[in-house]
Amino acid sequence: MADHQKIPIPTVKLGNQGLEVSKLGFGCMGLTGVYNSPLAEEDGISILKDAFNKGITFFDTADVYGAHANEVLVGKALKQLPREKIQLATKFGIAGMGPDGMIVMGTPEYVRSCCEGSLKRLDVDYIDLYYQHRVDTSVPIEDTIGELKKLVEEGKIKYIGLSEASPETIRRAHAVHPITALQMEWSVWTRDIEEEIIPVCRELGIGIVPYSPLGRGFFGGKAILETIPANSFLAGHPRFKGENLDKNKNIYIRIENLARKHKCTPAQLALAWVLEQGDDVVPIPGTTKIKNLDDNIGSLTVKLMKEDLKEISDAVPIEEVAGDRTYDNMKKASWKFANTPRKDNKV
Repeated sequence: MADHQKIPIPTVKLGNQGLEVSKLGFGCMGLTGVYNSPLAEEDGISILKDAFNKGITFFDTADVYGAHANEVLVGKALKQLPREKIQLATKFGIAGMGPDGMIVMGTPEYVRSCCEGSLKRLDVDYIDLYYQHRVDTSVPIEDTIGELKKLVEEGKIKYIGLSEASPETIRRAHAVHPITALQMEWSVWTRDIEEEIIPVCRELGIGIVPYSPLGRGFFGGKAILETIPANSFLAGHPRFKGENLDKNKNIYIRIENLARKHKCTPAQLALAWVLEQGDDVVPIPGTTKIKNLDDNIGSLTVKLMKEDLKEISDAVPIEEVAGDRTYDNMKKASWKFANTPRKDNKV
């Protein structure tokens, strides 16, 4: 595999509204916990600077990550980097967890207060890409996007994104203000968006930002080559538990065998599969380790032909993947349930 310092990371247009980003982004969530213990602040800043110095310019955070701590960390890293060369994405909409699952809010007042809070924590004048993290199914999407449109007009955000939105919601949102990007879970073992969501995005000129492109680290060896910490979000994840994990190990072995054929790591093969899904696809793997960052960048050198992509897909039959992609108490916040009330019966 080529040395990471010699691997150029191309830039691509994300959506058709003018946003240009590095073809590989960086998901910042794990820097403040969730999968592992939080990194020390200086270590988190160091890995973000290292990612930038290696050509990654697209950084993804959210107000809910680390209960605001993630945005603060990213903001401190930005102070040591050229802001104008970075595409900063953050998200609003998850207000917490209740007894019935995720609490999601999308009222205009909440949108504005969240944006003001993120700008302050990040200590920036504007956010490049501002996503609705989850869709509030009690508020017409027109109301939520209408407020985001005002924030664009005020210069506080440059582009609008959605995450885990249904096809109908995407269309209705896009009619109010062009949507630049849709962030969805997409990996070789999570492909449910391919039938409906991807075609809608391509029809409307919306970029696709896959989160968890390595299957929440599974294809990097999580639960296979390294033990999951007891405090990890993954400890109770359906795909990483008991019989499900035993079955899914067979999938890992198949990808491992194919990776050997392509002279790369399983993580690189899984990430290369996502990268090759189109020029409008920009995955955002996260990591807390420099060696994994270098491994991810190395995936850009893995060249896959059409028949290779099919071989990889066929090695992971979706019906054989054991366990849901998310927890039961978070399922109702996924795109399949993300329609919102009609606005004045006009839409």
